Amino acid sequence: MKRFFYYFAWSIGIGLIIYLGMKWEFQLKETASMNFNILPVVLFSAIFPIVLGMLLRLPQLFIEIKESKKWSFDWTKFLAVALPALLIVVLYILSYLAIVPVVHFLLIGGQTLVTVAGIIFGYTLLDSFKK
Repeated sequence: MKRFFYYFAWSIGIGLIIYLGMKWEFQLKETASMNFNILPVVLFSAIFPIVLGMLLRLPQLFIEIKESKKWSFDWTKFLAVALPALLIVVLYILSYLAIVPVVHFLLIGGQTLVTVAGIIFGYTLLDSFKK
């Protein structure tokens, strides 16, 4: 029962953070439409999913931290999963900064691709820390 309440509290907390994040993003979009500066919206839409991915992994990480074992970093998982996801997020930001031309797969996947890649990167980053 204690475990149930632990995960339930995390679910409520993450849901609240998602709600507040969506509210903040809406305010950023309104401000961007008034002053034609979309950079804050682009940065938020790239960074917020990474934070969400980390939050999704955090409850299990806290449980693993309670166990006292030697920590290591799974470079294979990080290089095979997290790094390509981070590359998608970085290319998304760079395309809006006009440093890199818009990449074709970003046009096809749009915001959904970047959101999923950000969540995958955040989750995998914390999941790469192993005992």
